Amino acid sequence: MGIRTAWTALWSPSQKASEAGALIAMSQVGRAVWTPRNYEAFAREAYEQNVIAYRSINEVSTAAASVPWKLFRTASDGKEREEIKEHPLLKILRQPNPQQGGSEFCEAVLGYFQLAGNSYIEAAGPDAGPPLELWTLRPDRMKVVPGETGLPAAYVYTVNSETKKWEIDPLTGQGAILQLKRFHPTNDWYGMSAVEPVARSVDQRNESDRWNLALLQNETRPSGAFVYEPKDSGAVLTDSQFQRLKDQLAEQHQGAENAGRPFVLEGGMKWMPMSITPKDMDWLDGKHSSSRDIALGFGVPPQLLGIPGDSTFSNYREARLALWEETVIPLLRHIRDEYNNWLVPQFAKGQQDGRLELDVDLDEVSALTLRRERKFDMAEGASFLTINEKRVALGFGEIDGGDVLLVPANMLPLTGEDVDDDEGEPDDDEARSLRELTYGKHHRPTKPPRSPPGVDGAIPIKKRIPA
Repeated sequence: MGIRTAWTALWSPSQKASEAGALIAMSQVGRAVWTPRNYEAFAREAYEQNVIAYRSINEVSTAAASVPWKLFRTASDGKEREEIKEHPLLKILRQPNPQQGGSEFCEAVLGYFQLAGNSYIEAAGPDAGPPLELWTLRPDRMKVVPGETGLPAAYVYTVNSETKKWEIDPLTGQGAILQLKRFHPTNDWYGMSAVEPVARSVDQRNESDRWNLALLQNETRPSGAFVYEPKDSGAVLTDSQFQRLKDQLAEQHQGAENAGRPFVLEGGMKWMPMSITPKDMDWLDGKHSSSRDIALGFGVPPQLLGIPGDSTFSNYREARLALWEETVIPLLRHIRDEYNNWLVPQFAKGQQDGRLELDVDLDEVSALTLRRERKFDMAEGASFLTINEKRVALGFGEIDGGDVLLVPANMLPLTGEDVDDDEGEPDDDEARSLRELTYGKHHRPTKPPRSPPGVDGAIPIKKRIPA
């Protein structure tokens, strides 16, 4: 059997593997692929030194970490869904490991995810059972080993000279390591960091802060030059005179403590400003522009970060709603799907009665109150839906007698049939009680208007039911 025949037999359509994935891995199979960017530079320049990037990452991470998890058991036919209040899976999400609680663990996972574009979770526990602990791993220390099927064959974690390797199932991708990654258009194994598109804006913001600090340390004055013009033409400062002048400037005229101290110049010396002012450089507007770009890259409305000059949202409440709907909720759904594919099956082995499924409880999020109010108002105004249809649309269960339509009392069907005067007509006592119950005891009914006479193409209404 030739090589071509063997290759065709190995990657036949009956195999549950991507044919394109095998082509991707051909040149790299079995060899570790390093992260193709400087994670430490991203962490230092963006998270450690840039207040906008730091606040943006924390805004998203802490918001997502505040959402509780719910576990459901769905019947085999998919019709019934029951919430499970207590389960080992919920317990490990609330306390992933002895050093971290659920919120701190989630913040670390999402912090790495935004900085590196990748986040790794280790499931620690017995080989034949569900994990007992979950741990976050630094993405810059992790290497992906490509497999023959186009899926990772292993993950290698290196600290100093020590390494740890986890084997991964080449067909299912199941293993002790979960890799969360963003979409990357030019890399098959690693996700793209959220810092990359805004790296220049981060540098501009950091440089403006450094420039401002240097300006403050230099008495908040533009740099300039001392010009020596002695009476004797051709004379210059000696080396000792030049060094003494530099030392005097550094000791007596630089820094916040020396601000405003006047110069004492010797004969022949004069000060000549040489640089432009911060206003000429439009320094402040450039700083705000860079800040807005950074916030935009992380999906955070600039209004939430106190950046002036941005009025996209009418109020703070709508800005917070936009943060959740456009950034936090999609991120939570991404993690939820990965958990359902990787973590939940490890707790569902041997289970026969239905399927376990994780979901997030967005009803506990106060920032989504505006969205819930709009949804309730829309459901309340939908007169074409029954009570049970409205309840299901709002996430509630059906009730007995709820398969009816509720319409305003002044709405009548327009038909060609006459309304029988005697059919369903309440007596005087019943009508009076109904009016008192609806409008109050002292309500005085008004005489109903006369029905308009029929015209061409119009159907006259024989009777109006009092409102």
